[in-house]
Amino acid sequence: MQKITPFLWFNDQAEQAMNFYTSIFKNSRVGSIARYGEAGPGPKGTVMSATFQLDGQEFMALNGGPVFTFTPAISFFVNCETQEELDELWEKLSEGGEEGQCGWLKDKFGLSWQIVPSGLGELLNGKDAAGAQRATQAMLQMKKLDIEKLKQAYVHG
Repeated sequence: MQKITPFLWFNDQAEQAMNFYTSIFKNSRVGSIARYGEAGPGPKGTVMSATFQLDGQEFMALNGGPVFTFTPAISFFVNCETQEELDELWEKLSEGGEEGQCGWLKDKFGLSWQIVPSGLGELLNGKDAAGAQRATQAMLQMKKLDIEKLKQAYVHG
């Protein structure tokens, strides 16, 4: 197990979320699953806790009840090498959720994601300050990010 592992608290959808996420990301798998028994507190046979990997990154999930919910204060930042990868992840993760600005979305479980091109930092913080400003302004107009439009804004305005 890796030294630091994200731990996700769900009300009662840990298994559905784990299966959803592992179906989207390559190099992903379900790990161990512990289920509630007769003594509860959850319904017998439902997931109490589980481990899974998304693109090799370990995660843990818990069905802990409605005490805590996700906020955008914590999000998963996903670097995408191509527009095709970005489009696919955006479409799948936003389905049943909510699209936000600047590459942010909230999935159907309430978890926030940032789906971004891998070179975004270079465009927003590039040596050409005016180009970086143009790329930033272009990004502020977008929900799902468009790599070519961001590059064009940086270079040409």
